[in-house]
Amino acid sequence: MKYVYILQSLADVDRFYVGVTDDVPARLIKHNKGDISHTSKFGPWKVKTFIAFSDEQKALAFERYLKSGSGRAFAKKRL
Repeated sequence: MKYVYILQSLADVDRFYVGVTDDVPARLIKHNKGDISHTSKFGPWKVKTFIAFSDEQKALAFERYLKSGSGRAFAKKRL
């Protein structure tokens, strides 16, 4: 399974991060330890939501969509 996840910063509640992983809890630990350079400045983080995909290509496509303008609007309103 691949998981598309949305994290919310606890330091700046208006800041979100979208990613894809095989293991959401392990990935959250990496984000909160500062191992991910893109998110290290805005930690700590919490999982806002995640969605499981059995097809890796569909997961990657959904991640790209959520990082687009319309995808961010969708996530803000629906997720």
